[in-house]
Amino acid sequence: MVPVRTRAIWLVLGGIASVQLGAGLAKDLFDEVSPTGLVWLRLLTSAVVLGLVARPALRGRTRQEWTVVAGFGASLGLMNWAIYQSFARIPLGIAVTIEFVGPLTLAVLGSRRPRDLVWVGLAAVGVGLLGFEPADLDLLGVLLALLAGAAWAAYILLSARTGSLWPGLDGLAVASVVATLLLTPFAIPSGGDDLLDPHVLLLGAAVGLLSSVIPYSFEITALRTLSPAVFSILMSLEPAAAALAGFLVLGEVLEPSQWLAMACVVAASIGATRTAPPAPAAEPAPN
Repeated sequence: MVPVRTRAIWLVLGGIASVQLGAGLAKDLFDEVSPTGLVWLRLLTSAVVLGLVARPALRGRTRQEWTVVAGFGASLGLMNWAIYQSFARIPLGIAVTIEFVGPLTLAVLGSRRPRDLVWVGLAAVGVGLLGFEPADLDLLGVLLALLAGAAWAAYILLSARTGSLWPGLDGLAVASVVATLLLTPFAIPSGGDDLLDPHVLLLGAAVGLLSSVIPYSFEITALRTLSPAVFSILMSLEPAAAALAGFLVLGEVLEPSQWLAMACVVAASIGATRTAPPAPAAEPAPN
């Protein structure tokens, strides 16, 4: 039988592959629909699918449970909107590497041993190396990636908390509805008639499955076993996965120093994963 912690790690890795494939597909659609409109389709797909699968029980919920899931939904929506706006302006791999500043900060704050800081420091060096190629970077794209990173850190913490208060995928389903509703006033004017195009709707649904339903379901399950700090460092594989998706799907070619930055971040992830002690599992919500 596969150990619970090992299974949680594989869930995170599967979510990473899925979300970056979906991101590559999404960026390829920006000529047909605005990034905001596409994010809205992604979140709408997630809300519909998860709502049908989970059928969350809403009665009898406490104020604390609603507050946590609302915050989770807000961070989910902001994270998705900001990163889509970012990689509309800069390469996919670079956007995700800069976004990692959020989870990296969370890992630093959650560290309890000096050797953990070695891996976090190596990841920080990787992110810093991107500063040596400023000519390729749009300032607004960089700032949006940093905003996405801050929302990502909040998402990690609130996802773990939501998983402990809401059973199964109930919390994720409700949070997806919250995120969709928050983005609707901006998405409808931005997307316009493009959001009614069957081709766009079909591909938007595919992006939603790949980038939201599959990875977020995997992550909220994994976070019932992994601590937020360990999860954050594991997620440092995202930049390399994003760069690979950008190359395979979009033909984006990065500079050697940018690939070195990715390598530093991936090495930090591998080292942290191999040396981290088993994390205490969060108390799950009753089923």
